[in-house]
Amino acid sequence: MFSRRALAGAAVILALGAGGLAAQNYSMPPSFGTANLRFNFAPDPFVVNVTAGGTIPAERIGGAGCVGSIAQAPDVRLNYQAGGGLPLYIGARSRYDVTLVVNLPNGQWVCNDDFQGTDPGMVFRQPMSGQYDIWVGSYDRGRGIPTQVFFSEVPPR
Repeated sequence: MFSRRALAGAAVILALGAGGLAAQNYSMPPSFGTANLRFNFAPDPFVVNVTAGGTIPAERIGGAGCVGSIAQAPDVRLNYQAGGGLPLYIGARSRYDVTLVVNLPNGQWVCNDDFQGTDPGMVFRQPMSGQYDIWVGSYDRGRGIPTQVFFSEVPPR
């Protein structure tokens, strides 16, 4: 039996051979750390300071909303234990327009640009337990943008 990471890695290799795809590498250590959170965590929101951006176009991931330039390694890794019927909200705040790219525990990629104003975010009403790898993109390729990534179980209204 293959793990989801091995299968996703094989998919990336196949895609690279078929004309190029993302160079995002969730096996690399995250540039700004790992958050280990269990449902009903405190403080809520849990905040990680990052520098958004990179040189890789997020559009290479495919899917709706994948925009901006991101780094090769994840910015943040979230190891999350879901439970209690609580949703999971992943978002980013910056004085600049940033984007979000997330590789979910099941290997699926999801992206968002403007969730609240120009700040990206995503709400998972029934989140999965496992590893979430998170990239924060910017529209200024290669420019580092001060940004806060946050995790909350209280999504915005």
